[in-house]
Amino acid sequence: MAKKIGELLVQAGVVKPEELARALEEQKQGGERIGTILIKLGYLSETTLVEFLARQFRTPEVDIARLDIPKEVVNLIPVEIATKYQAIPFGVTGNTLHIAMADPGNLFVIDDLRFVTRKSILVHVAPESGIRKVISQHFADGGNLDEVLGLFNDASEVALSEEAEDLDIQRLETAAEQAPVVKLVNYLLLDAIRKQVSDIHIEPYEKAMRVRFRIDGVLYEIMRPPLSYKNAIISRLKIMSRLDIAERRLPQDGRIKLKARGREMDFRVSVVPTLFGEKVVLRLLDKSGLQLDMTRLGFDETQYRHFMDAIYRPYGMVLVTGPTGSGKTTTLYSALSELNKSVSNISTAEDPVEYNLFGINQVQIHDAIGLSFAAALRSFLRQDPDIIMVGEIRDFETAEISMKAALTGHLVLSTLHTNDAPSTVNRLLNMGAESFLVASALNLVLAQRLVRRICPDCRVEEEVPRESLLEVGVLGDELGTFQCFRGKGCPGCNNTGYRGRMALYEVMPMYEEVRDLVLRGASSSELMKKSVELGMTTLRRSGVLKIKQGITSVEEVLRCTSAN
Repeated sequence: MAKKIGELLVQAGVVKPEELARALEEQKQGGERIGTILIKLGYLSETTLVEFLARQFRTPEVDIARLDIPKEVVNLIPVEIATKYQAIPFGVTGNTLHIAMADPGNLFVIDDLRFVTRKSILVHVAPESGIRKVISQHFADGGNLDEVLGLFNDASEVALSEEAEDLDIQRLETAAEQAPVVKLVNYLLLDAIRKQVSDIHIEPYEKAMRVRFRIDGVLYEIMRPPLSYKNAIISRLKIMSRLDIAERRLPQDGRIKLKARGREMDFRVSVVPTLFGEKVVLRLLDKSGLQLDMTRLGFDETQYRHFMDAIYRPYGMVLVTGPTGSGKTTTLYSALSELNKSVSNISTAEDPVEYNLFGINQVQIHDAIGLSFAAALRSFLRQDPDIIMVGEIRDFETAEISMKAALTGHLVLSTLHTNDAPSTVNRLLNMGAESFLVASALNLVLAQRLVRRICPDCRVEEEVPRESLLEVGVLGDELGTFQCFRGKGCPGCNNTGYRGRMALYEVMPMYEEVRDLVLRGASSSELMKKSVELGMTTLRRSGVLKIKQGITSVEEVLRCTSAN
């Protein structure tokens, strides 16, 4: 049925035949619905798909995420069926059950639902993201936190000794498999997926152990498990990520693959020995949530045009800069997805490879055996490349090879850690790169930060003092009409007032005037001044524009950017 919907979309002119072909190739890798893949690739929006399906199958639309659905109605179908078929009941009229579905043309599912519920089925089409949200809210796997922690109080098993030297490996393995420990770890992983967490921190201290979730870039304390179980909890995670539980003196890295609600989730696990035990950080990698649509990342129209122009040049270097966790990887993957055509040979060197992308040759860096960024880059140049992505430029050797590759007919994408776009030039020069190489090789430098979005469900207008507006960078002639908003907090955003994040960008094209300054050894402030004169929007100004659009708040922009 998925292929038929794809063909209907092509016939209606909603997507192009080559876009459908690309989506079908992607489908072979992951098995997702064709509509979901087309949305992820940026070929159509979720709203367009829902409207098309409603017309095609003559079914009414419903915004399922905004409905207050009674628990007893949701429970009319088992969680397994709701998750497998992305279908959720939201109302009953007589003997008719109203069902929201992402794929209203799947007659087999409708027959199954009719058989399971013993009711007539009236299908409504709804966005898959909304259905996922409702399933997450109503079918909370693993019980609630109080129930899970209560298991530790009731457990008859003896907790492990605190002395690391006295730990017996057999006892450690046994404790890690105890019901309370297993249930707690499962609860943590599933709760993190539900709350769209980016990182889980499990931290042992002298007299306590705490668990924190990073949600939209901010850490929140979630729980404090019993300290006496810290070794068992950490061992359970190490067993799941195939690490050595006997080694407690050295850092270790592993991976956990988990299937939850019909999708595969990767957890990248890092274990580091600290003063009072091992600290574990798990990074959640959700490929289904990877935003590869360039138009939705946060670019304004001019920035988007400059960036697209730079990545579509036949050769040269495009650098993305910013601190760890600022979304650089997502921007680069989006660019690669845009460039990923069958006529191009694309190779990437990454440390680590976070997401696997079909049609792109990805290499995992392994410094211990000599496979460094520079070594991978040299190999790529013997592989007839068109486009090369280097995960990070860390040293002079990598910088020099990258720039020479950019000057010999290859497009090179990479990242650096700098505070703004102009500082990137001086960072390369400080590494030892020649100014003429930098000036000739660079097409564009992009700096970025991630700010939290105001929750759309609880957004209200806010009065901000004139002084604060001037401090954040609002221009004097804007003050009279400048509106600010904030989120007052609701269940949908866990009462934080924010839900999701978006990027602020500072895009610096290498105009001739900027290249001349680079050749003359100009400072970062001179490059910044000239670029702003030529029309560059700074990170702070990009934030001000997002405040004006009601997307983020003054506090967020002040937290994430500095005045230039």
